Amino acid sequence: MAIWLLKLRRWHAWLAPVVLTPLILTVSSGMAYRLLRDWGGWGRDQAHWLMVLHEGEWLGPQGETIYVLLNGLGLLWMLSTGLLMLLSKWLR
Repeated sequence: MAIWLLKLRRWHAWLAPVVLTPLILTVSSGMAYRLLRDWGGWGRDQAHWLMVLHEGEWLGPQGETIYVLLNGLGLLWMLSTGLLMLLSKWLR
């Protein structure tokens, strides 16, 4: 296996737990918000706390922006490195 692929795997494995927690928070709060609004009959005010979690508002104005940026970059990193590892496996 190529050295770059081993390094990529190590970085992917190291960053996965770090990226996973905020992604799970974002996905679960976003799904809960939409489902509770549509199917649960909750109003915007009742479900607002889920949007606070989803968007990272609880971190303050600067923290919210950083949270969204790092969450997006983390997701892109995991998807791209996972895809590269999968392609290298298929091409062997």
